[in-house]
Amino acid sequence: MNVSKKVLVTGGAGFIGSHLCEALLSGGNEVYVLDNLSTGRMGNLETCMASPQFHFLEGDLCDGIPFNVSLDWICHLASPASPAAYRKDPIGTIQVNTEGTRLLLEYARHSNAKVLLASTSEVYGDPEEHPQKERYWGCVNPYGERSCYDEGKRCAEALCYAYTQKYGLRVQIIRIFNTYGPRMQASDGRVICNFLEQIYHGEALSIYGSGEQTRSFQYIDDLLEAILLILSKEICTSPMNIGNPEEYRIKDVAQIMCELTHSCSEFRYSPIPLDEPRRRCPDISFAQEVLGWRPKVSLKEGLLKVIRSRRSW
Repeated sequence: MNVSKKVLVTGGAGFIGSHLCEALLSGGNEVYVLDNLSTGRMGNLETCMASPQFHFLEGDLCDGIPFNVSLDWICHLASPASPAAYRKDPIGTIQVNTEGTRLLLEYARHSNAKVLLASTSEVYGDPEEHPQKERYWGCVNPYGERSCYDEGKRCAEALCYAYTQKYGLRVQIIRIFNTYGPRMQASDGRVICNFLEQIYHGEALSIYGSGEQTRSFQYIDDLLEAILLILSKEICTSPMNIGNPEEYRIKDVAQIMCELTHSCSEFRYSPIPLDEPRRRCPDISFAQEVLGWRPKVSLKEGLLKVIRSRRSW
Protein backbone atom coordinates (compact mmCIF):
# COMPACT_ATOMS: atom_id res chain seq x y z
CA MET A 1 0.00 0.00 0.00
CA ASN A 2 1.29 3.44 -0.92
CA VAL A 3 -0.04 5.24 2.18
CA SER A 4 0.53 3.86 5.67
CA LYS A 5 -2.67 2.64 7.31
CA LYS A 6 -3.78 1.46 10.72
CA VAL A 7 -5.23 -2.04 10.36
CA LEU A 8 -6.81 -4.36 12.93
CA VAL A 9 -6.58 -8.07 12.10
CA THR A 10 -8.89 -10.29 14.14
CA GLY A 11 -7.58 -13.84 14.21
CA GLY A 12 -4.14 -12.46 13.37
CA ALA A 13 -2.25 -15.33 15.03
CA GLY A 14 -3.75 -17.88 12.66
CA PHE A 15 -2.35 -19.30 9.42
CA ILE A 16 -3.71 -16.64 7.05
CA GLY A 17 -3.82 -13.87 9.67
CA SER A 18 -0.15 -14.09 10.59
CA HIS A 19 0.95 -13.98 6.95
CA LEU A 20 -1.30 -10.94 6.44
CA CYS A 21 0.22 -9.19 9.47
CA GLU A 22 3.71 -9.71 8.08
CA ALA A 23 2.69 -8.38 4.67
CA LEU A 24 1.04 -5.30 6.21
CA LEU A 25 4.08 -4.53 8.37
CA SER A 26 6.36 -4.95 5.36
CA GLY A 27 4.28 -2.27 3.66
CA GLY A 28 4.90 0.21 6.47
CA ASN A 29 1.48 -0.11 8.09
CA GLU A 30 0.61 -0.12 11.79
CA VAL A 31 -0.98 -3.44 12.72
CA TYR A 32 -3.21 -4.37 15.66
CA VAL A 33 -4.16 -7.98 16.40
CA LEU A 34 -6.92 -9.45 18.54
CA ASP A 35 -6.84 -13.24 18.91
CA ASN A 36 -8.00 -15.63 21.62
CA LEU A 37 -5.44 -18.23 20.46
CA SER A 38 -8.06 -20.96 20.25
CA THR A 39 -6.62 -22.04 16.92
CA GLY A 40 -3.88 -19.43 16.36
CA ARG A 41 -0.35 -19.61 17.78
CA MET A 42 1.95 -16.92 19.10
CA GLY A 43 4.82 -18.63 17.28
CA ASN A 44 3.22 -17.51 14.01
CA LEU A 45 3.80 -13.88 15.04
CA GLU A 46 7.43 -14.20 16.07
CA THR A 47 8.75 -11.86 13.37
CA CYS A 48 5.88 -9.40 13.86
CA MET A 49 6.51 -9.00 17.59
CA ALA A 50 9.87 -7.36 16.89
CA SER A 51 8.23 -4.42 15.12
CA PRO A 52 7.23 -1.24 17.05
CA GLN A 53 4.36 -0.94 14.57
CA PHE A 54 2.80 -4.18 15.84
CA HIS A 55 0.35 -4.43 18.75
CA PHE A 56 -1.09 -7.70 20.04
CA LEU A 57 -3.86 -8.35 22.55
CA GLU A 58 -5.08 -11.78 23.56
CA GLY A 59 -8.84 -11.68 23.80
CA ASP A 60 -12.13 -12.96 22.47
CA LEU A 61 -13.86 -10.86 19.84
CA CYS A 62 -17.21 -11.82 21.36
CA ASP A 63 -16.21 -9.83 24.46
CA GLY A 64 -15.71 -6.72 22.34
CA ILE A 65 -12.72 -4.96 20.79
CA PRO A 66 -10.45 -3.57 23.55
CA PHE A 67 -8.46 -1.23 21.31
CA ASN A 68 -9.30 2.46 21.50
CA VAL A 69 -7.78 3.65 18.27
CA SER A 70 -8.96 5.16 15.00
CA LEU A 71 -8.53 2.52 12.29
CA ASP A 72 -8.49 2.62 8.51
CA TRP A 73 -9.39 -1.06 8.02
CA ILE A 74 -10.51 -4.03 10.07
CA CYS A 75 -9.68 -7.40 8.52
CA HIS A 76 -12.02 -9.92 10.15
CA LEU A 77 -10.36 -13.35 10.04
CA ALA A 78 -11.41 -14.56 13.51
CA SER A 79 -13.06 -17.97 13.22
CA PRO A 80 -12.09 -21.63 13.32
CA ALA A 81 -11.71 -22.61 9.68
CA SER A 82 -10.81 -26.30 9.54
CA PRO A 83 -13.47 -29.00 9.96
CA ALA A 84 -11.56 -30.45 12.93
CA ALA A 85 -11.57 -27.07 14.71
CA TYR A 86 -15.16 -26.04 14.13
CA ARG A 87 -16.55 -29.50 14.89
CA LYS A 88 -14.71 -29.31 18.21
CA ASP A 89 -16.33 -25.96 19.07
CA PRO A 90 -19.47 -25.49 16.95
CA ILE A 91 -21.12 -23.00 19.32
CA GLY A 92 -18.00 -20.85 19.53
CA THR A 93 -17.74 -20.95 15.74
CA ILE A 94 -21.29 -19.67 15.36
CA GLN A 95 -20.76 -17.01 18.02
CA VAL A 96 -17.62 -15.47 16.53
CA ASN A 97 -19.26 -15.29 13.10
CA THR A 98 -22.51 -13.79 14.40
CA GLU A 99 -22.12 -11.85 17.67
CA GLY A 100 -18.41 -11.33 17.06
CA THR A 101 -19.09 -9.94 13.59
CA ARG A 102 -21.86 -7.68 14.93
CA LEU A 103 -19.57 -6.21 17.60
CA LEU A 104 -16.85 -5.69 15.01
CA LEU A 105 -19.23 -3.91 12.65
CA GLU A 106 -20.41 -1.67 15.49
CA TYR A 107 -16.80 -0.76 16.27
CA ALA A 108 -16.14 -0.05 12.59
CA ARG A 109 -19.27 2.11 12.35
CA HIS A 110 -18.26 4.31 15.28
CA SER A 111 -14.59 4.54 14.30
CA ASN A 112 -15.31 5.10 10.59
CA ALA A 113 -13.21 2.10 9.59
CA LYS A 114 -13.67 0.01 6.48
CA VAL A 115 -14.13 -3.75 6.91
CA LEU A 116 -12.76 -6.71 5.01
CA LEU A 117 -14.69 -9.88 5.91
CA ALA A 118 -12.89 -13.16 5.28
CA SER A 119 -15.81 -15.31 4.20
CA THR A 120 -15.44 -18.69 2.54
CA SER A 121 -16.28 -20.85 -0.44
CA GLU A 122 -18.24 -22.94 2.08
CA VAL A 123 -21.12 -20.48 1.70
CA TYR A 124 -21.80 -22.31 -1.59
CA GLY A 125 -22.12 -25.64 0.23
CA ASP A 126 -22.26 -28.62 -2.14
CA PRO A 127 -22.77 -26.45 -5.23
CA GLU A 128 -25.11 -27.22 -8.07
CA GLU A 129 -23.50 -24.49 -10.20
CA HIS A 130 -20.00 -24.92 -11.55
CA PRO A 131 -17.74 -23.01 -11.41
CA GLN A 132 -19.24 -20.91 -8.64
CA LYS A 133 -20.04 -17.27 -9.41
CA GLU A 134 -20.71 -14.76 -6.64
CA ARG A 135 -24.36 -14.46 -7.65
CA TYR A 136 -24.92 -18.16 -6.89
CA TRP A 137 -26.80 -18.59 -3.57
CA GLY A 138 -25.44 -22.01 -2.73
CA CYS A 139 -26.77 -25.41 -1.64
CA VAL A 140 -26.09 -25.56 2.11
CA ASN A 141 -27.34 -27.90 4.83
CA PRO A 142 -28.31 -25.70 7.85
CA TYR A 143 -28.58 -28.73 10.16
CA GLY A 144 -25.39 -30.76 10.00
CA GLU A 145 -21.77 -31.05 11.13
CA ARG A 146 -20.58 -28.30 8.79
CA SER A 147 -23.51 -25.94 9.39
CA CYS A 148 -21.89 -24.08 12.31
CA TYR A 149 -19.23 -22.78 9.92
CA ASP A 150 -21.17 -22.60 6.66
CA GLU A 151 -24.20 -20.85 8.14
CA GLY A 152 -22.05 -18.77 10.48
CA LYS A 153 -20.24 -17.27 7.50
CA ARG A 154 -23.49 -16.78 5.59
CA CYS A 155 -24.89 -14.90 8.59
CA ALA A 156 -21.72 -12.80 8.83
CA GLU A 157 -22.21 -11.81 5.19
CA ALA A 158 -25.85 -10.92 5.87
CA LEU A 159 -24.80 -8.74 8.82
CA CYS A 160 -22.30 -6.91 6.63
CA TYR A 161 -25.01 -6.30 4.05
CA ALA A 162 -27.40 -4.99 6.72
CA TYR A 163 -24.79 -2.56 8.11
CA THR A 164 -23.96 -1.36 4.62
CA GLN A 165 -27.62 -0.73 3.81
CA LYS A 166 -28.57 0.87 7.14
CA TYR A 167 -25.43 2.80 8.05
CA GLY A 168 -23.47 3.09 4.80
CA LEU A 169 -20.59 1.10 6.31
CA ARG A 170 -17.93 0.32 3.72
CA VAL A 171 -17.39 -3.45 3.60
CA GLN A 172 -15.63 -5.85 1.24
CA ILE A 173 -16.50 -9.53 1.54
CA ILE A 174 -14.03 -12.01 0.08
CA ARG A 175 -15.01 -15.66 -0.34
CA ILE A 176 -11.73 -17.47 0.14
CA PHE A 177 -11.29 -20.82 -1.60
CA ASN A 178 -8.97 -23.56 -0.25
CA THR A 179 -5.74 -21.82 0.72
CA TYR A 180 -2.52 -23.52 1.78
CA GLY A 181 1.04 -22.60 2.68
CA PRO A 182 3.60 -22.55 5.50
CA ARG A 183 2.23 -22.42 9.07
CA MET A 184 -0.73 -24.66 8.43
CA GLN A 185 -1.23 -26.80 11.52
CA ALA A 186 -0.30 -30.43 11.05
CA SER A 187 -3.52 -31.47 12.80
CA ASP A 188 -5.59 -29.09 10.69
CA GLY A 189 -7.61 -31.90 9.15
CA ARG A 190 -7.66 -30.45 5.65
CA VAL A 191 -6.49 -32.48 2.72
CA ILE A 192 -3.01 -31.09 2.03
CA CYS A 193 -2.09 -31.18 5.74
CA ASN A 194 -3.44 -34.72 6.05
CA PHE A 195 -1.57 -36.02 3.02
CA LEU A 196 1.71 -34.40 4.00
CA GLU A 197 1.62 -35.72 7.56
CA GLN A 198 0.69 -39.20 6.39
CA ILE A 199 3.50 -39.21 3.84
CA TYR A 200 6.07 -38.15 6.43
CA HIS A 201 4.89 -40.83 8.85
CA GLY A 202 4.88 -43.53 6.19
CA GLU A 203 1.12 -44.02 6.40
CA ALA A 204 -1.45 -44.67 3.69
CA LEU A 205 -3.13 -41.53 2.36
CA SER A 206 -6.73 -41.12 3.48
CA ILE A 207 -9.07 -40.50 0.56
CA TYR A 208 -12.75 -40.07 1.23
CA GLY A 209 -15.19 -41.56 -1.23
CA SER A 210 -13.75 -42.35 -4.65
CA GLY A 211 -11.42 -39.34 -4.65
CA GLU A 212 -13.23 -37.99 -7.71
CA GLN A 213 -14.44 -34.91 -5.79
CA THR A 214 -12.56 -31.76 -6.81
CA ARG A 215 -10.99 -28.78 -5.09
CA SER A 216 -9.13 -25.67 -6.21
CA PHE A 217 -6.03 -24.84 -4.18
CA GLN A 218 -4.66 -21.33 -3.74
CA TYR A 219 -1.18 -20.59 -2.37
CA ILE A 220 -1.08 -18.07 0.48
CA ASP A 221 0.96 -15.50 -1.46
CA ASP A 222 -1.76 -15.18 -4.10
CA LEU A 223 -4.44 -14.57 -1.46
CA LEU A 224 -2.28 -11.93 0.23
CA GLU A 225 -1.78 -10.11 -3.05
CA ALA A 226 -5.54 -9.89 -3.55
CA ILE A 227 -6.16 -8.64 0.00
CA LEU A 228 -3.47 -5.97 -0.25
CA LEU A 229 -4.92 -4.77 -3.55
CA ILE A 230 -8.33 -4.40 -1.90
CA LEU A 231 -6.90 -2.43 1.01
CA SER A 232 -4.70 -0.18 -1.13
CA LYS A 233 -7.40 0.55 -3.69
CA GLU A 234 -10.02 0.81 -0.91
CA ILE A 235 -12.35 -1.52 -2.78
CA CYS A 236 -15.76 -1.91 -1.16
CA THR A 237 -18.15 -3.64 -3.51
CA SER A 238 -20.21 -6.84 -3.63
CA PRO A 239 -18.80 -10.23 -2.46
CA MET A 240 -15.76 -11.41 -4.40
CA ASN A 241 -14.35 -14.89 -4.97
CA ILE A 242 -10.62 -15.17 -4.25
CA GLY A 243 -9.19 -18.51 -5.28
CA ASN A 244 -7.33 -20.46 -7.92
CA PRO A 245 -9.58 -21.67 -10.76
CA GLU A 246 -7.36 -24.69 -11.50
CA GLU A 247 -9.45 -27.71 -10.46
CA TYR A 248 -7.99 -31.00 -9.23
CA ARG A 249 -9.46 -34.32 -8.20
CA ILE A 250 -8.47 -35.26 -4.65
CA LYS A 251 -6.87 -38.52 -5.76
CA ASP A 252 -4.77 -36.59 -8.28
CA VAL A 253 -3.57 -34.25 -5.53
CA ALA A 254 -2.54 -37.31 -3.52
CA GLN A 255 -0.59 -38.63 -6.51
CA ILE A 256 1.14 -35.28 -7.09
CA MET A 257 2.20 -35.07 -3.44
CA CYS A 258 3.60 -38.60 -3.58
CA GLU A 259 5.61 -37.68 -6.65
CA LEU A 260 6.97 -34.46 -5.12
CA THR A 261 8.01 -36.24 -1.92
CA HIS A 262 9.23 -39.39 -3.70
CA SER A 263 6.79 -41.37 -1.59
CA CYS A 264 5.37 -44.81 -2.30
CA SER A 265 2.42 -44.37 0.06
CA GLU A 266 -0.68 -46.37 -0.72
CA PHE A 267 -4.19 -44.90 -0.77
CA ARG A 268 -6.77 -45.82 1.85
CA TYR A 269 -10.37 -45.17 0.81
CA SER A 270 -13.01 -44.34 3.43
CA PRO A 271 -16.71 -43.40 3.28
CA ILE A 272 -17.25 -39.81 2.24
CA PRO A 273 -18.26 -37.48 5.13
CA LEU A 274 -21.74 -35.97 5.31
CA ASP A 275 -22.20 -32.86 3.16
CA GLU A 276 -18.75 -33.18 1.56
CA PRO A 277 -18.84 -30.94 -1.56
CA ARG A 278 -18.46 -32.88 -4.79
CA ARG A 279 -16.94 -30.01 -6.77
CA ARG A 280 -15.41 -26.73 -5.73
CA CYS A 281 -13.97 -24.20 -8.16
CA PRO A 282 -14.22 -20.39 -8.23
CA ASP A 283 -15.19 -18.13 -11.06
CA ILE A 284 -12.74 -15.25 -10.47
CA SER A 285 -13.76 -13.00 -13.36
CA PHE A 286 -15.07 -10.36 -10.91
CA ALA A 287 -11.73 -10.19 -9.04
CA GLN A 288 -9.91 -9.98 -12.36
CA GLU A 289 -12.13 -7.10 -13.47
CA VAL A 290 -12.03 -5.10 -10.22
CA LEU A 291 -8.51 -5.84 -8.95
CA GLY A 292 -6.64 -6.85 -12.08
CA TRP A 293 -5.68 -9.92 -10.07
CA ARG A 294 -5.11 -13.53 -10.96
CA PRO A 295 -3.23 -16.21 -8.97
CA LYS A 296 0.32 -16.89 -10.13
CA VAL A 297 1.53 -19.89 -8.09
CA SER A 298 0.83 -23.31 -9.60
CA LEU A 299 -0.18 -26.22 -7.39
CA LYS A 300 3.13 -28.07 -7.81
CA GLU A 301 5.13 -24.91 -7.13
CA GLY A 302 3.13 -24.14 -4.00
CA LEU A 303 3.25 -27.71 -2.71
CA LEU A 304 7.02 -27.74 -3.03
CA LYS A 305 7.19 -24.60 -0.86
CA VAL A 306 5.00 -26.27 1.77
CA ILE A 307 6.98 -29.51 1.69
CA ARG A 308 10.23 -27.58 2.25
CA SER A 309 8.70 -25.58 5.10
CA ARG A 310 7.24 -28.55 6.96
CA ARG A 311 10.10 -28.70 9.45
CA SER A 312 8.83 -25.43 10.99
CA TRP A 313 5.31 -26.71 11.65
